[in-house]
Amino acid sequence: MSTGPIRVLLVDDQPLLRMGFRLILDGEDDLSVVGEASDGAEAVRQVRDLAPDVVLMDVRMPVLDGIGATQAIAASGARAKVIILTTFDLDEYAFAGLRAGASAFLLKDVAPAELVSAVRVVASGDAVVAPRVTQRLLETYVRGGGAGAGGRAAGQGAPTGGRATSDPLLEDLTPREAEMLGAMAEGLSNAEIAHRYFLSEATVKTHVRRILNKLHLRDRVQAVVYAYETGLVVPSNPDY
Repeated sequence: MSTGPIRVLLVDDQPLLRMGFRLILDGEDDLSVVGEASDGAEAVRQVRDLAPDVVLMDVRMPVLDGIGATQAIAASGARAKVIILTTFDLDEYAFAGLRAGASAFLLKDVAPAELVSAVRVVASGDAVVAPRVTQRLLETYVRGGGAGAGGRAAGQGAPTGGRATSDPLLEDLTPREAEMLGAMAEGLSNAEIAHRYFLSEATVKTHVRRILNKLHLRDRVQAVVYAYETGLVVPSNPDY
């Protein structure tokens, strides 16, 4: 990642929302809004031309929706991390966005400080936004077989609805790495994982990096999605 400001692309078909986000983000010394797009197709082009670090992506847009745009960005190999913008936290569009390759999701009425923090966190690649909310989202939709939109990140298989699959990539994980993946899927932070297994945070980060490489996943949240969709982690409360 570059040492300059975090480069952000705003994607939403509502100009006023883009304007509001721009005012918030451009007010930070380490953040810079490098472009705006009003539909998913334009977003894909601007990711290619502007090379942003983070994309704030609405889901319901003309021409190409945010799910399709996120899939295209992930498939292109671009370094950009996508944050899906949604109306409520347990939203099938948020779930589909994560499956398509997004790194996190935020509510559209997010507080300014939380928006700024989320962009920084996702750009760093060290954590996911609101991991326990992400966990609840996955438990809700994976149990039901998943939302119809979107596809598995990194070319993995379709959602299983909680049934374990025989993905040969899982066999490449060491027992410790499998434990780490399970802890990540619980929504634990690196610090919490380190405390549970009596490890340093640096060691946990090394394990996470190896897990992502072995499973061909873009980032930590994709590992959580993968753990649920392969049935490695079963939703904890089937009556949720």
